[in-house]
Amino acid sequence: MKTGISSLLIGAMFGFGLALSGMGQPQRVIGFLDWTGAFDPTLLFVMGGAVTVHFAGQRLARLRKAPLLVPAYPAYPYTRIDGRLLLGSALFGIGWGLVGFCPAPGILSAAAGTREGLLFVVSMAGGMAIFQAMEAVRGRRAVDETGAEPAR
Repeated sequence: MKTGISSLLIGAMFGFGLALSGMGQPQRVIGFLDWTGAFDPTLLFVMGGAVTVHFAGQRLARLRKAPLLVPAYPAYPYTRIDGRLLLGSALFGIGWGLVGFCPAPGILSAAAGTREGLLFVVSMAGGMAIFQAMEAVRGRRAVDETGAEPAR
């Protein structure tokens, strides 16, 4: 229960930060990627702020023997760089550059009721379903970076 409430609060804070910074607007991302035209550096500052806060938070968290709400820090057994990771990263980057959304801003935009956000989230869910089906056909179980099976 504590981890669920914590996840909800952290997700709400993340969503608020995205909305405050305007990152739910695909024009911001596309403007950031347009180096030769109407370049918009907003995303650079948002990422810089996020990396700074994350870096400080990780240093403080690692001073503790264990996290606050779970007994131990997770182990990440899937850390190798392989073709699947490179292909998935390339597809993510191409999609991000084409439409200006990555998952969190897309969900934020969909929650605000924009047509683009709703279309993105439906397409993203379709892509996830295709991946799950491909993994099932190949006889592999789909896992996340912790080795846990995704929630169904």
